[in-house]
Amino acid sequence: MFIDTHTHLYAASFDEDRSEMIERAIESGVEQFYLPNIDLESIPGMYALEKMYPNRMFPLMGLHPCSVGADYKEVLSEIKNQLDQRSFVGVGEIGMDLYWDKTYKKEQEEAFLMQVEWAEELNLPIIIHSRETTQLLIDILRNYGIGRSRGIFHCFGGTDTEANQIIELGFHLGIGGVLTFKKSTLPTVIKEIDLAHLVLETDSPYLAPSPKRGKRNESSFLIHVAQKLADIKELPLEIIAKQTTNNARQIFGSSTQLNN
Repeated sequence: MFIDTHTHLYAASFDEDRSEMIERAIESGVEQFYLPNIDLESIPGMYALEKMYPNRMFPLMGLHPCSVGADYKEVLSEIKNQLDQRSFVGVGEIGMDLYWDKTYKKEQEEAFLMQVEWAEELNLPIIIHSRETTQLLIDILRNYGIGRSRGIFHCFGGTDTEANQIIELGFHLGIGGVLTFKKSTLPTVIKEIDLAHLVLETDSPYLAPSPKRGKRNESSFLIHVAQKLADIKELPLEIIAKQTTNNARQIFGSSTQLNN
């Protein structure tokens, strides 16, 4: 079996065929799906999926850095209310993103650290978004204290130096469609990283892997990422499935058995 550790199946782009898309994923061997939150508007759809597919869909709670604005404190207050009201498998998707806009850089950092502290209090892993901020977030976490947090650097596409620093912090690398891109340098980096530090993800509906690049991504496409990883590691696909699934369970622990 495979686990998609990062997928936005509640996104509007799936509204026309969500059930069929999920069935395709299950038929392809993806048996569990982790749903990182984006903002307050994404919460109802995430909960609805959890109710429809208990023990397959696992919500996380957090505020995406691209959703951090002038009202971020009020939004975070509601995010905290959600964390206090029920159980979650992790805190995410959190982090920093300076690719599109640097206006709220300070606020993004404050929101990130606040949510990291909540995760530590709740003994939950964090899922980190780090577009154009990977080294910055590594430094922030190092200053916060090595070993105080755990989780996944989602959509990793960085250097071997960054990969080793992330592993030193006690985090895993989330590997998705970027691994399959023709001009990606990620295969060279990943070849030297022990499989024990990797988990698979799609980030659907974004970043579809080759040969589906340019199309709407979905969780059934995880098999293309897994096969590329198997080719790079020169290992059977079954080994990739077993190890990455075990890694995901190590991160999320018994929380995968929740049925809220």
